[in-house]
Amino acid sequence: MTSWAVPDVLDRSRSVAPPGWSRWLVPPAALSIHLAIGQAYAWSVFKPPLETSLHLSGTLSALPFQLAIVMLGLSAAFGGTLVERNGPRWAMCVSLICFSSGFLIASLGAATRQYWLVVLGYGFVGGIGLGVGYISPVSTLIKWFPDRPGMATGIAIMGFGGGALIASPWSAQMLKSFGPDSSGIAQAFLVHGLVYAVFMSLGVLLVRVPPDGWKPAGWTAPAPSTVRPLISGADVSARNAIRTPQFWCLWVLLCCNVTAGIGILEKAAPMVTDFFSGTSAPVGISAAAGFVAVLSLANMSGRFVWSSTSDLIGRKNVYRLYLGAGALSYLVIAIAGNASKPLFILCTMLILSFYGGGFATIPAYLKDLFGTYQVGAIHGRLLTAWSTAGVLGPLIVNAVADAQKSAGRTGPALYTVSVYIMVGLLVVGFVANELVRPVNPRFHEPTAPDAPARAAVTEGGAAA
Repeated sequence: MTSWAVPDVLDRSRSVAPPGWSRWLVPPAALSIHLAIGQAYAWSVFKPPLETSLHLSGTLSALPFQLAIVMLGLSAAFGGTLVERNGPRWAMCVSLICFSSGFLIASLGAATRQYWLVVLGYGFVGGIGLGVGYISPVSTLIKWFPDRPGMATGIAIMGFGGGALIASPWSAQMLKSFGPDSSGIAQAFLVHGLVYAVFMSLGVLLVRVPPDGWKPAGWTAPAPSTVRPLISGADVSARNAIRTPQFWCLWVLLCCNVTAGIGILEKAAPMVTDFFSGTSAPVGISAAAGFVAVLSLANMSGRFVWSSTSDLIGRKNVYRLYLGAGALSYLVIAIAGNASKPLFILCTMLILSFYGGGFATIPAYLKDLFGTYQVGAIHGRLLTAWSTAGVLGPLIVNAVADAQKSAGRTGPALYTVSVYIMVGLLVVGFVANELVRPVNPRFHEPTAPDAPARAAVTEGGAAA
C-alpha cells in the first residue's frame, strides 16, 4: 500500500463496511453523485441563450450534450473494469474531478466566446465524469441489495433523472440573474462546477462496499427451481457476456428506448415552445423551463416506480410496457398535435417515465442474465448503447426540425417526421426484448470467482 494519502484513502480496501453498517446509507451516497451528474438532462435550458449569444443552430447547440452522452458510454465501457477493481469511492472521486472541471472549462469557453471550449469542457471532460459516476454505485448497490436489485438501482439511478429537476429551475434562475449573454452563461457554468464539487464529495466520503460473503439478515438466494426462467444462478464474465446474443438484444432495446426519450429531453424547452407557438396559449421561457422540470420528475419517478415493479413482474414484462406503451404515446402526440396541451404533457411524461425506468431496470436485467460477478463492467459496456442513442436522438429531432423550419413549417409540423421515426425505433426495441432467452451454460464461469470458501456475513455483521 502506498503511503500517499489520497490513493490510500480511495483504495477499495479502505471502503469496506465495518460490522453493523447499514446498507441504507449506500443509496444516499449514490444519489449525491447521480443528482449532480443528472444536470445533463437540463442542457436544453442553455440551448436558447447559447444559440442567441453565439449564433448557433439548434443542431450545433446540441453538440456538447451529444458529446457528453457519447463520452458517458465510452468511459463507462472502458472504465467499467477499473471501477470493479478500484471500488466505488475511487470512481466517485474521478467523476467529481472530471464533471466539475468540465463546467469550469465550459465557463472559460463561454466567457471568451470560444464554443469549442464549451464542447471540450462540458462534452468531453464532463462526459467522462458522467460515465464513471453513472456506473460507480451500480454493482455495489446490487451486492448490498441482492433481495431487491431493481429497487436498489432504481433509487440511485432515479437521482440521475431527478438531477434536472433541481438543475433546470436553478439554471434558469441563474441565467435570469446573470443574464442570458455569454458572460451570464459563463457565470452559471462556474457556479455549477463549484457547487457540484462540494455536493459530490458527500458521496465519496459516505460510500462503502460490503464485506466478502455478506448477505442481508434472513435472506437466502432462491433455488434455481423457484426463480423465473430468465434469472440465472450462474455468473458470466464481462468478456464472455459481450459474446452472447442476450447482451446484444439488450443493447438494441436500450438504444431504441434511450433514443426515443433523449430526443425529447435534449430539446424539451424549445420543443414545447414550438409545439404551441401558433395557439391561443403559447409557452413562455419560464413555462418551458417548468416543462423540463416536469419531465425530469417523470424521468426520476419512473426510475424508482418501474424498476421496483420489475422485481414483481419481471424485467422482460416491464420492458414490454416501456417499449409498447411508449410507441403508443408517440402515436398520440403525432395524431393530436397541439390540440391539447394536457394530452401532450401527459404523453411526454409517460415516455420519459419509461425512458428513466429503462435505465434503472437494465442493471437488474443484466444481473438476472449474467449474475453479479462482473455486472458493473458488463453494465459499462452496455452503456455504449446510450452513446449511440445520445447522437441519434438529438440528431434526429434537431435535424428534422431545422429542415422543416427551413421549409417554412411551424408548430407540430417541425416534429411530425421525427415522432414517427421514434415509433419505429420503439417497435424494433420491442422485438429485441422478445428475443431475449436464458444465457447458454457454455458462457458461465466454470467455478465461483471466489474459490476459497468464506463464511457468509449477515447484515448485522456476524458470520452466518
